Amino acid sequence: MKNLIIVFLLISVALSAQTHRFIYEYKFKSDSLAKDFRKENMVLDVNPDEVKFYPYVYAENDSLNKVRDFKNIMWDDAVPALKRKSGSNTNISYFLLTDFFSLKTEDKILWTLTNETKKSGDYLLQKATAGFGGRKWIAWFSKDVAVDEGPYKFRGLPGLIFEINDDRNNFIFNLIKSQKFNNTYDTSEFLEKFAGKKPIEISENFLNKKKLEMFNDPLRDFKEQFKNSSGSGTFMVMGTQVKSAEQFKELSENFQEMLRKENNPIEIDKALKYPLKKK
Repeated sequence: MKNLIIVFLLISVALSAQTHRFIYEYKFKSDSLAKDFRKENMVLDVNPDEVKFYPYVYAENDSLNKVRDFKNIMWDDAVPALKRKSGSNTNISYFLLTDFFSLKTEDKILWTLTNETKKSGDYLLQKATAGFGGRKWIAWFSKDVAVDEGPYKFRGLPGLIFEINDDRNNFIFNLIKSQKFNNTYDTSEFLEKFAGKKPIEISENFLNKKKLEMFNDPLRDFKEQFKNSSGSGTFMVMGTQVKSAEQFKELSENFQEMLRKENNPIEIDKALKYPLKKK
């Protein structure tokens, strides 16, 4: 890890700031066989009562909306977005499928601390390991930062998690920056809502049902739009110009194949088994 350009002022970490923000570089492979990583900067907001984790670009977009009086909305289900009460292992994750949903899960992680240490800049990191979500994880945390939190659902160590990755290096989080806000950072318009709508709380079975429905007819909304467009103008789907309804069969099959291929969630034990392609 780089020498962290982290303006920690660590002595006052937990008490003086309403929101202490930690930014992680997140490298991941949606396809476990991919050679290259996708990269996103992720935000861990540690507030007095809640902890929130989401893509940094959401906060950037929200700031632009407020400054310019825009109403741009964005969501990316390839990266996680969640929140939890401080000190709790109960996470509320958000999903955008046929609607905006939330899912509550209990995610207690049993850590094994080791005596192995290393330096990162001025901070002494200690190694810990755990099994979670069907994967083995290696974390490096620092007792110098008295925050028992980390990226995603990883928490409960006696210090902030600076680095964590699975043993196959499909998912890698590295702390790159820290900042503080005098007031609790408001995420109500882009995390707890989507396009002004609050999420519908669902079960994991219901979530999988919706994912399977989307797999079986992935371009349903596009087909409806094309039908109602009466052939006027240029109609593009997945980079392809659609001129007839018959094209949707091949496009749907291509989309389904992509879903089968990019089926490597961070919690691999929750991966949905999509139907195989019919021969």
